[in-house]
Amino acid sequence: MQVRLTELPFDPQHEEAAFSAGRSEMGALVSFVGLCRGESPAVRGLHIDHYAGFTEKEVTRLAQDVAARFDCPDLLVVHRVGDILPGEAIVLVAALSRHRANAFDAVRVLMDYLKTDAPLWKRETGPDGARWIEPRAEDLARRAEAEGKRL
Repeated sequence: MQVRLTELPFDPQHEEAAFSAGRSEMGALVSFVGLCRGESPAVRGLHIDHYAGFTEKEVTRLAQDVAARFDCPDLLVVHRVGDILPGEAIVLVAALSRHRANAFDAVRVLMDYLKTDAPLWKRETGPDGARWIEPRAEDLARRAEAEGKRL
């Protein structure tokens, strides 16, 4: 299990290749990359705040829970903090598993946790200043659905 927060841009393809290298016993690698949107020329970027040390521990705890629930021997989370420009990767979540369904489910549920439960706070900057970004209703609904399916 690898969880890393970074202020520096990262290459998701490089991270994924390094994560899966030499893992021929696994039948599936599933990943998701979230990008900073520049929905209009007015969006200048995103800033993500966190509590150093605490945030990594909590994301690791969430990832360990997901790995156990979906029988995924290995998970990778790389998440940006600090200032992020439109087009840059914000997050990479990857799962290695013997079976594709487990890997898909693990990535989906872990992303839902990251959107709703991880101690990360997002602020978008535009011409009118900054505004906080809260989880959307559909994020919360997916999170609740995932929790309802928990055995």
